[in-house]
Amino acid sequence: MRFDFNDEQAEIKDTAKQFLASRFKPDVVRELAESSRYDDALWSEVSELGWPGIAIDEQFGGQGLGMVELIVLCEELGFACAPLPFLANAAAGIAIESAGSDAQKEKYLPGVASGEGRGAIGDDAVVIDAEGAEVIVLFGADGPRLVPAAGASLEPLDLIDQTRRYSRLTAGDGEPLEGDAESASNRMIVAVAAELVGIGQRAMDMAVEYAKEREQFGRPIGAYQGVSHACAKMLYDVEEARSLTYAAAWAADAEPESLPLAAAMAKARASEAAWDVCKASIQVHGGIGFTWEHDLHFLLKRARADAQLFGTAGQHKERVATLAGLG
Repeated sequence: MRFDFNDEQAEIKDTAKQFLASRFKPDVVRELAESSRYDDALWSEVSELGWPGIAIDEQFGGQGLGMVELIVLCEELGFACAPLPFLANAAAGIAIESAGSDAQKEKYLPGVASGEGRGAIGDDAVVIDAEGAEVIVLFGADGPRLVPAAGASLEPLDLIDQTRRYSRLTAGDGEPLEGDAESASNRMIVAVAAELVGIGQRAMDMAVEYAKEREQFGRPIGAYQGVSHACAKMLYDVEEARSLTYAAAWAADAEPESLPLAAAMAKARASEAAWDVCKASIQVHGGIGFTWEHDLHFLLKRARADAQLFGTAGQHKERVATLAGLG
């Protein structure tokens, strides 16, 4: 296992950080979230960079890289809290490539990889980013299946997270995914964990910056133990979640037999870490952190929504206990 990025991975991370910082400034995120829309031009730019197909095999138009490269992007997109359909598209691509038939892969993966024929993901309760998608991967009670978006009936849902589009599938015929759905599910879980790590990192950075600048009684508030200890706890939470998430990403490609346990550990820890760090960051910011005008609530709400995706922290802790032979 590598404990640092190789040159290509480091370049992907640097490029993503710079691109997202320039395109998704806080005022842009706010405007898109409050207007409940995506910017198609920004998605086109992301697609031109090849991000939608980063982990999809080259024979289907992707870059043929691995899970580590994918979660590098997921972490940076979480850090930016970018209103983009990236995560749903990536999860759909993972599911189709891992569990789809040859015909399903040939039909849908090129569009997912290019970003021109996006995929959406969901279950019987919630579907993410189905509007404008070509295909929905549904992990429902009847098993995983592909539902063409053009023939689906969708009911928009107004959930806590305004940076994504949510809906419920009320009708739509589909075809089953008969391959390795468990592997697909575990890889999707790791992608969400990576986004949660990015959210936690951003909330922590905001808290530390504020603690350095805000003064009380002639001293920066970060000089007081109550604040400095809170920031130290944030660092612990984020770094532990990051370590587990990247270990799971490595396992996905290098040691797949250990992926189920690694994925469950990563999702459980990242779900709790992002939520706890966002709450603590609000506390560090004091009264201003609770206002609608401050950007922290977008991070808090996405952290809350992501924590429910593909299993809660509690559910994954139960998986860990079972897989480790403790329950």
